[in-house]
Amino acid sequence: MTSGQLIIAALWTKMADRRMEVISTAAFLLSFLLLTCDGVHGDSLTVLQAPEFVSFQKGDWPVSGEKIPDLVALTMGFSVQEDLSWPGLKAGPLFQRPRANILVVVRGVDSLELPRSVASYPLENPIPFTLDNVAETVHSLFAEDTPVVLQLAPSEERLYMLGKANAVFEDLPVTLQQIRARLSQDGSVLASLPLNSLSRNVEADLLFLSEVQVLHDITALLLRHKHLAKDHSPDLYSLELSGLEELSRVYGKDSPQYLDASAILASVLQKFAEDVYALYANSAVVEVVTVKTFEAPLTRKSRSILQSKPVSNPGSPYNLAYKYNFHYAVVFNIVLWLMIALALAVIAIAYNLWNMDPGYDSIIYRMTNQKIRMD
Repeated sequence: MTSGQLIIAALWTKMADRRMEVISTAAFLLSFLLLTCDGVHGDSLTVLQAPEFVSFQKGDWPVSGEKIPDLVALTMGFSVQEDLSWPGLKAGPLFQRPRANILVVVRGVDSLELPRSVASYPLENPIPFTLDNVAETVHSLFAEDTPVVLQLAPSEERLYMLGKANAVFEDLPVTLQQIRARLSQDGSVLASLPLNSLSRNVEADLLFLSEVQVLHDITALLLRHKHLAKDHSPDLYSLELSGLEELSRVYGKDSPQYLDASAILASVLQKFAEDVYALYANSAVVEVVTVKTFEAPLTRKSRSILQSKPVSNPGSPYNLAYKYNFHYAVVFNIVLWLMIALALAVIAIAYNLWNMDPGYDSIIYRMTNQKIRMD
């Protein structure tokens, strides 16, 4: 090989090394940007607001979808049947609990940019879940108070409320017809939102706008009735939004309607979390769950949001009692062995009293005999 060829080979080697350095630097910067970005990508659980005594640790720890109800219960200070071995949530003070927990589930989302959040975790096994057990715990522990338990989920009527809630939410629009009328009134979100490619005359767009309107109305009602956020009973909100899923089905995820709706929802959720957090005096936990799709459809029967006539078993038309739960064995053993111990104690006491010699065992009779002898 000649000297000229050697020089060309050396230059080519240096250029190749320089090109590899540039590629590696660009890959490092790209990975750094992806790691430091606060946006929500794919199935994830994002904590938007949380008080200081509810300690969420930042990390890449996946959480299963079926464990989210237990996670919500633990953040509210309630016990769960099985221990949650998840390092994302640390144990907090025993005598301090948040005043409310607000869980928002957004379906049909690939990425949702939420610039300000406490922590974000990947979500695995996104199966449908409900907070019905948490709601029953709230009502059983605070039956004499008026806790707000408000659940919103899609159904055949698009929107409906599930569970008991305070009477102030009676006028909250829940059906598509009520929402359409609400959007045409003064003070609706249409006057303040940048609709861009969205239209109020298309049903898919109207469904998305109706969900945004419900979020706005919830904060407006809480602002009008601040006493609900100041009582000592915790409140529970479970809101499931499917407007983006409908837009992706109708227009596609690359459509301007879907992109505009995603930007609007991210901004609305951020403001909704900040407003609710402030209404509850910085003592509320606000989580957002984003899923592309659930593995199985979530169907629930609709019920009125007003408090119905209390019955011992709502699923029975004959007002029968509930079936025995998992506490039955514990309670049965406690009562059984306590009764056996008391019965044995009564038998032993009765036997000793029956065989007692009054003149020898009783100090009363002993003193009497001595006094008689002295007399």
